Amino acid sequence: MPQLFNVLKGDLSLVGPRPHPEKAKAADRLYNDVVEGYFARHKVKPGITGWAQINGWRGETDTAEKIQRRVEHDLYYIENWSLAFDLYILARTPFAILDLENAY
Repeated sequence: MPQLFNVLKGDLSLVGPRPHPEKAKAADRLYNDVVEGYFARHKVKPGITGWAQINGWRGETDTAEKIQRRVEHDLYYIENWSLAFDLYILARTPFAILDLENAY
């Protein structure tokens, strides 16, 4: 519920790449050192849910592969954004939440 207040304030979007903490690491390396083009995901407002989350790439990013796959999905979302895509992600989000695999 608090995230909805951030949406109303304009700090967060309903759909978009999930925000990552600064200096976040995967396998003891900074995300931007692990994934080429990582910075591109910061060109859009972060969201409560996103393409990566509904495709199972949520939760811990303790390996390079996990953050790479998450960022691949984030970049796909950014490059293919549309209102219909956002509505599709919002419709699938409740079902993704029920899948507790990779939940953090």
